[in-house]
Amino acid sequence: MSEQMTGAQSLIKSLEAAGVDTVFGIPGGAILPAYDPLLDSRKIRHVLVRHEQGAGHAAEGYALATGRPGVCMATSGPGATNLVTPIADAYMDSVPMVAVTGQVPASAIGTDAFQEADIRGITLPITKHNYLVTDPAEIPRTIAEAFHIASTGRPGPVLVDVSKDAMQSMTTFSWPGSVDLPGYRPVTRPHAKQVREAARLISESSRPVLYVGGGVLRARAAKELRVLAEMTGIPVVTTLMARGAFPDSHPLHLGMPGMHGTVAAVGALQKSDLLICLGARFDDRVTGKLATFAPRAKVVHADIDPAEISKNRVADVPIVGDCREVIADLVVALQAEAAAGRKGDYAGWWRLLEEWRSRYPLGYDKPDDGSLSPQHVIEKIGQAGGPEALYVAGVGQHQMWAAHFISYENPGTFLNSGGAGTMGFSVPAAMGAKVAQPDATVWAIDGDGCFQMTNQELATCALENIPIKVAVINNSSLGMIRQWQTLFYNGRYSNSDLHSTRIPDFAKLAEAYGCVGLRCERPEDVDDVLAKAMSVNDVPVVVDFVVHRDAMVWPMVAAGTSNDDIKIARDLAPAWDNDDL
Repeated sequence: MSEQMTGAQSLIKSLEAAGVDTVFGIPGGAILPAYDPLLDSRKIRHVLVRHEQGAGHAAEGYALATGRPGVCMATSGPGATNLVTPIADAYMDSVPMVAVTGQVPASAIGTDAFQEADIRGITLPITKHNYLVTDPAEIPRTIAEAFHIASTGRPGPVLVDVSKDAMQSMTTFSWPGSVDLPGYRPVTRPHAKQVREAARLISESSRPVLYVGGGVLRARAAKELRVLAEMTGIPVVTTLMARGAFPDSHPLHLGMPGMHGTVAAVGALQKSDLLICLGARFDDRVTGKLATFAPRAKVVHADIDPAEISKNRVADVPIVGDCREVIADLVVALQAEAAAGRKGDYAGWWRLLEEWRSRYPLGYDKPDDGSLSPQHVIEKIGQAGGPEALYVAGVGQHQMWAAHFISYENPGTFLNSGGAGTMGFSVPAAMGAKVAQPDATVWAIDGDGCFQMTNQELATCALENIPIKVAVINNSSLGMIRQWQTLFYNGRYSNSDLHSTRIPDFAKLAEAYGCVGLRCERPEDVDDVLAKAMSVNDVPVVVDFVVHRDAMVWPMVAAGTSNDDIKIARDLAPAWDNDDL
């Protein structure tokens, strides 16, 4: 069915046809033609952000909370370049997102026109695909393709840059009935022979580990993972991006591996004879010094992106496919192995793991001066919010504490910036998640450094009725920077002191933005302050938790060193037995 309209009207109608219900954005000259028909849309809610970076992270939060592509919109030049950070963040963490940007008229492209930037060229390395549209007739097809590409295979961001004259010209709207991209055929079904070979290795192994990455969450495969783990009795570790994919309370779960992983999880990977890697990418934060990572382990690596397999660690059994499909087929193959009398015996393995788990549990010291412990605060936030709440972390120490001291029982309840490590992620991403799930409690757990990068989006939250809750873990420092300066730079604290206990007053800042502002400095007040924060559900709440500035994240594997050298506190390492690491 064809209909005459402007390219701008075609763009909005295309977004509606793609199922979009929310767009996060801010207008400017080149995108302005699209904002006029957007005003008439009865299907799309536009959330007016205060900075384009906020629009991008909000789109990420929306996508992570729904599994559907988040959408952000910006104008040309600086508007578009302000989206670069969230686009890169989405690319690193495989978040489905469509960014729509305005561009100067086609005749002006390449002339250094006012507010011109080659955003397509700029984002080429950090998008799954991107488009420059100068013909209004191509708008519907391009939008349809963008959403298909963003949400299929390994999810990721797609940029659609539309010239201003293409939006102003008349065109015929025709939504494509299907998307046909001959060069794009993601493999979702795993090869049966590879799955059988993986099952054989699992049945023959004596020290296997299920190394679970964010791909399991992207594939919505948490239920299948639990079936696999419980059927086999194999221990599970969940990376930072996979927290919640397997219940923390489950006895098979050893916690998070990597630079700040639990001793049991790190030790399990190092001592393993078989890694069953599901939707993870052998990131340097997990492997430490790659040459020393899991030296005696064979590797089964399943991923929907063939480029990830054997990229960092050579896979003995590579499996290309969607994690949900892979795990389901693996369960069937292992049932066949068991029926033939071939089943792994992991009793000895579990005795060793349980010893590590009981000897080196996660914990923290309370400050001697009676001040507030950040770990205690985050633990209490998790208890107050409960397992159904969404927790959105910034980047740094508070991110690691949030990964450790909140118990994640459900998939999709921990949102954070893992690959890029983007400060400023938390508040706008929490905003996007709350828009996606308005009935859920959404806690943004932020540091005082991260919070000062994007806290202007509190104005958006207050005006748009998006009542998120923000916990500022205020140690008056760039906390992880200070930790590294303490450990590796002889306590020379170069430019890491933010003086945030004095400037700004976060509670007053929150009130200026139309939010409820609270402050907590004493351990005995935490419960009451959190109860008050939880009782406010009509406006955003910001709680300034003033914590001890020298609290550190432990365990820790120093960057570039072997996981064998994990420390549980400063100058204190696990006492591995001779047969251990």
